[in-house]
Amino acid sequence: MVPRQQQPLLPSFLYAPPSGATGGREAPPAAVVAGAPSEPPFGKIEMFSPAYYAAGAVGGAAACGFTHAAVTPLDVIKCNIQIDPAKYKSTSSAFGVVMREQGLRGFYRGWAPTFLGYSAQGAFKYGLYEVFKKKYSDLAGPEYAAKYKTLIYLAGSATAEVFADIALCPMEAVKVRVQTQPGYARGLRDGFPKIVRSEGYAGGLFRGLVPLWGRQIPYTMMKFATYENIVEMTYKHLIPTPKDQCSKPLQLGVSFGSGYVAGVFCAAVSHPADNLVSFLNNAKGATVGDAVKNLGLVGLFTRGLPLRILMIGTLTGAQWVIYDSFKVMIGLPTTGGSPAPTTVPMEGQAELKASA
Repeated sequence: MVPRQQQPLLPSFLYAPPSGATGGREAPPAAVVAGAPSEPPFGKIEMFSPAYYAAGAVGGAAACGFTHAAVTPLDVIKCNIQIDPAKYKSTSSAFGVVMREQGLRGFYRGWAPTFLGYSAQGAFKYGLYEVFKKKYSDLAGPEYAAKYKTLIYLAGSATAEVFADIALCPMEAVKVRVQTQPGYARGLRDGFPKIVRSEGYAGGLFRGLVPLWGRQIPYTMMKFATYENIVEMTYKHLIPTPKDQCSKPLQLGVSFGSGYVAGVFCAAVSHPADNLVSFLNNAKGATVGDAVKNLGLVGLFTRGLPLRILMIGTLTGAQWVIYDSFKVMIGLPTTGGSPAPTTVPMEGQAELKASA
């Protein structure tokens, strides 16, 4: 009995060349850089060079800055539900309250610190992730880097996020204050100096740093490790064609889908800390104990969670599409779908030179 051939789960036109493209003859295998255009507009960028890491920072800034600014209305609603649940009882009622009291402009309060803060965070997050992923892979060596690649994704993303949150924290403090206290300030221009004058740099702008680490480090670890593994499983089990032979639109579709799923996990893992950050940045002199007492243990884990899952899932999917689109545009491969990067051992380099 002849075994049935497994059918692909995606339509073949996404990854197979047109039937007439080879004139009925089998085409020779082409050397394709994963998702990269044949003539990059800025010249060839060597993998793991300073230019490569700088490109990661630029792509990360664009991915995080624009996406977070775009979902400012959802962020306004989420923060107000977290801070004042008696007034903002549900997502739908919160939209009505903001519209009645502040008008359409109220949904975009805090967009400037959001854009600047998350652009800086994205530059450090993505740029340093590429740095530390490579560094930890080299320290582990080829065998252990392949065997424990998920641990490398986790360690690389966690280390990068430590620095990224230091860049984000001042703008996050201004954003929450502007969004949840109408009349406190109109935006970044007057909100930033007002916080500094009344509470100082450390007490005002960086008071929420530890809770921010508590929110963002688990979030980012989940974001990168889940994304990398989902992409790898997608190309291994769902698409019957090697990644470097798939079309660029398909690769970017995988980036969005994998990013969205990763974002759902991110939101659930980091939500308690997100509630703490919003509470501490809103209430002057408040402590973590005050936040837990006010929100309750169940509220700490669930208040605003459905809206945040919607926001973060969409946000994370869009971020990976923007980041990978930028990489494709400058001639670099999309993220994921291959083992963690490692350097060739010295003895392997000698063999390569001898065979050249």
